[in-house]
Amino acid sequence: MSTRIPRRTFVQSLAVAGSALALPAVSYARLLGANDRLHVASVGTGGKGQSDLSGVAASPAVNVAAICNIDDSAKHFGWAAEKYPQAKQYSDWRKLLDDSKEIQGVIVSTPDHMHAPVALAAMHLGKHIFCQKPLTHTLHEARQMRLAANKYKLVTQMGNQIQSHEAYRTAVAWVHGGLIGKVKEVHSWQGGVPRWPRAIDRPAGSDPVPAGVQWDLWLGVAPERPFKAEMYHPFNWRGWQDYGTGQLGDFGCHILDPVFKALKLTAPTKVSADAPPMNRETWTKWAVVHYEFPKTEYTKDTLKLTWYDGDGITPPRDHLVGVPENFKLPGSGSALVGEKGTLIVPHVALPKAFPEENFPADKLPAKVEGVDHYVQWADACRGVGQTTSNFDYAGPLTEAVMLGTIAVRVQGEELKWDAAAMKITNSTAGHELVSKPYRKGWEPTWIG
Repeated sequence: MSTRIPRRTFVQSLAVAGSALALPAVSYARLLGANDRLHVASVGTGGKGQSDLSGVAASPAVNVAAICNIDDSAKHFGWAAEKYPQAKQYSDWRKLLDDSKEIQGVIVSTPDHMHAPVALAAMHLGKHIFCQKPLTHTLHEARQMRLAANKYKLVTQMGNQIQSHEAYRTAVAWVHGGLIGKVKEVHSWQGGVPRWPRAIDRPAGSDPVPAGVQWDLWLGVAPERPFKAEMYHPFNWRGWQDYGTGQLGDFGCHILDPVFKALKLTAPTKVSADAPPMNRETWTKWAVVHYEFPKTEYTKDTLKLTWYDGDGITPPRDHLVGVPENFKLPGSGSALVGEKGTLIVPHVALPKAFPEENFPADKLPAKVEGVDHYVQWADACRGVGQTTSNFDYAGPLTEAVMLGTIAVRVQGEELKWDAAAMKITNSTAGHELVSKPYRKGWEPTWIG
């Protein structure tokens, strides 16, 4: 476990996405003073990690104290080494945490399979956490993240930053204000074509590991396998079950987020899925997942929510009450079907209510201004305000998403979920996927 030595000379800036709604106040035991600087470390600085780190560092109260990446190339590590020359440099996150006495917050922007192992280790040391979505790779890990945050009284935030955009905040406010009445059913979809592999087997053979890439550190808790160029690192890992969570895992914590917030959903009680036969290694090309949630103050009754993903897939039009046939549905989003009409909530665009004659534009409630999801976390760590996607909220949302991925893997069964016992009560095969085995020597430390 060695610290990083070389610095690269590549700099690239990304715009900071903006951000969120308020949850009940939480008292944190490890807050800094409002005038203190927050010293943060970033584990995973490439890809989404670049915008995560840049977003948090946009706060003038943040000092980037340490950066970590298993790939020292310019676009993964070099840009951060150049932009934050004062930061200590690491290739191994375990060494970073060993040296982390002066660090108060950790940004985790690794592939999905390493979110919980890194974040839990940091939380055991009392570090506040900003973690990319989906919060974890398994349902059990999501519960553990929530338990750890509560045990150590930490400030946490999941990186579903669209929650804080005016589009999602406005949709939530309109539902809470009774615009469409109580909601009877929900349809959510991601109809894009993923760039990562689906429904393929593991490639044979191996390729040389590029200079500057620490492949064993990238594998982390996952089983050993040979390196193959452009197959796993840096991006295509999303399509592999050992590392990613498929299209539902990738987008569910975004697209289902305003639905959960608007309807105040709790844990689902039942879930099933229709999908092509499951490949041993990768995720399916499409899936339709059926959830059932208990009634809330914003639903008419028990709520049926259906998730659709795949190439161009969208919900059946006959379910979208009041939406005209000639209205082109967004490629990704949700339809909340209420007593008074249907609210279409596009992914990152303002909501639209139907039938239009019942909801004239000049009579709609005002838009809700967005906030900064990243700086919100940095401020909360300093005792200023609270986060809105803390793990008390993001944990249950992630659990529901992960339950859907289990249903995709155990097709043909309606799974019954006991959230309190954290058990799928009617399927041994399904329950076995609530957690997973870890590579020897890499096992996380759990909260009892």
